[in-house]
Amino acid sequence: MARYTGAVCKLCRREGQKLFLKGDRCYTGKCAVERRSYAPGQHGQGRKKPTEYSLQLRAKQTARRYYGLSESQFHKYYEMAARKQGVTGDHLLQLCESRLDNVVYLLGWGASRAEARQLVTHGHFQVNGKKVDIPSYLLRAGEEVSIREKSRDSEKIKQVLESGASRPVPAWLDLDRENCRGKVVELPARDMIHVPVEEHLIVEFYSK
Repeated sequence: MARYTGAVCKLCRREGQKLFLKGDRCYTGKCAVERRSYAPGQHGQGRKKPTEYSLQLRAKQTARRYYGLSESQFHKYYEMAARKQGVTGDHLLQLCESRLDNVVYLLGWGASRAEARQLVTHGHFQVNGKKVDIPSYLLRAGEEVSIREKSRDSEKIKQVLESGASRPVPAWLDLDRENCRGKVVELPARDMIHVPVEEHLIVEFYSK
């Protein structure tokens, strides 16, 4: 599957806000959004009044890039959310949040979602005691994620655990740092999801 391989800081600048795609760098003064708070390209500093469509597009792109998803993946989650009863936008973000790579990142086991995705693909984690190397695996309430025993001695995993030790963990997840285990206490409600986007604009975009 194709992945974006360009400069990720340009994505943050294009959306005009931090999407935390670069790990620890995003929390320093080296962050591209803080240094150049305008869109990339020769027309990046132009002032153009956004249209209704552009607002919807930017909301969709922001959420998609925040989670590191392809257009087909994101649209698939929208269709899944639309089939559920309730608020489609809330269900959409809940599906994105419950991905294994995102949960690994939120537990502090990856400096960024991209790194978390790579570590999952390399087979360093297990769900309910079984190895899972599919980043898009959707976790359910009550399921447990842990770092595999053989991976805990890896220098990379030790480095990741040390760097993510101070990061706060969302209320819908329970982390046992000592035993390298995390549990999905419940699927997150909208007020537990801190994505800088107005999800109703995404629903409007796909509803056309």
